[in-house]
Amino acid sequence: MRLLLAACALLAASPAAAQLSRQEAAMAASIDADSAGTLTLLERMVNQNSGTLNLAGVRAMGAMLRPEFEALGFTVEWIELPETKRAGHFVATHKGNGRGKRLLLIAHIDTVFEASSPFQKFSREGDKAIGPGVVDDKGGIAVILAALRAMQKAGMLKQADIKVVLTGDEEKTGDPIPVARRDLIEAGKWADVALEFENLARENGQDFGTVARRSANNWTLATTGRTGHGGGIFNAETGYGAIYEITRILDAWRAQLIEENLTFNVGVIGGGTPATIDKDGVRIEASGKTNVVPATAIARGDLRSLTPEQDAAARAKMQAIVAQHLPGTAATLTFQDNTPPMAPTEGNRALLARLNAANKDLGLPQMAEFPPAKRGAADSSFVAAYADTLAGMGPSGGTLHAEGEWLDIPSIALQAKRSAILMSRLARERR
Repeated sequence: MRLLLAACALLAASPAAAQLSRQEAAMAASIDADSAGTLTLLERMVNQNSGTLNLAGVRAMGAMLRPEFEALGFTVEWIELPETKRAGHFVATHKGNGRGKRLLLIAHIDTVFEASSPFQKFSREGDKAIGPGVVDDKGGIAVILAALRAMQKAGMLKQADIKVVLTGDEEKTGDPIPVARRDLIEAGKWADVALEFENLARENGQDFGTVARRSANNWTLATTGRTGHGGGIFNAETGYGAIYEITRILDAWRAQLIEENLTFNVGVIGGGTPATIDKDGVRIEASGKTNVVPATAIARGDLRSLTPEQDAAARAKMQAIVAQHLPGTAATLTFQDNTPPMAPTEGNRALLARLNAANKDLGLPQMAEFPPAKRGAADSSFVAAYADTLAGMGPSGGTLHAEGEWLDIPSIALQAKRSAILMSRLARERR
């Protein structure tokens, strides 16, 4: 009775909100009524360490969430991936009537805070929740469950075909990546729509929709030169050496390749006689003398682009610059594919328009597109080629990946309302 009265009050609250159906108003009221329970679950999740490399902790998170989804009628599976040296993934499937849009909900249960981190426990300061992974991405999981529970109570879940994939290695993806993301990609091929529940994009009090994310791939550049006495540098016999060659290439990239939504950071560099890089590609050892022309130089960094076409064009330009060797030098450039781009497609923008219709009916402001250069890569990029995708459906927060990570508690209910209404409408649309 209390939920019914609250739903009626919501319907009558404003002319904009009058566009909500009776069931949608009931969902919004239910989310508010269950806010304390949602926050209690979030606290439990945060207090369970699930750093990516804490395999037991990641699996414990899966065990904690299993009954939450099973209570909603989902079939839960834990997918083991021992070949990737990661804990695996949590997959929950809800079978509806088979007529509406198939919905894929994406989040991750791992965090950057390993068991050795001093930042381990949930705390609260007013409307701010603080803790490891509280917004990235345990708050996103809390939003998913709050929305699904509201849909169930309003009778809107039973017809919905939904698959939830909570990856266990988003923060440090297992290798090989095609194996680590195989099940997520298959879910993307099954789905018509994918909603990713990482943190909401919010700036200066304004909420934004995420219709695009840039890629996150790596490159390794290695140059060689003829070593010899430093006094012979630049002459025809010795040439320019490996360090001048790598400097030429990097500076030419800077001068010729910079464009909107394309970046290519240099993360580590070293040169000398000799210079080597470790198998993980993060540590370079080099030594040399001021009077010896360096034989080897190595640099490693990332490449981020908005579309596959932009990525391919950038790689071609980078290789063309590499090929213009200084005298007496050689160079090789290799790429490592990690996360593809989530391009800003018309299908993604249509999803944001649907979300903005829900915003209007809730009496909320419209959400503009968030600039993709301000967001990092995420698991949604692996499915964006197969399903219309909208990211950033999780709660708002800050200080991600650092001690003091925090979440805006009211944003959990806000995002759950947006999600429940959007999902229930999509589930009623014919495929």
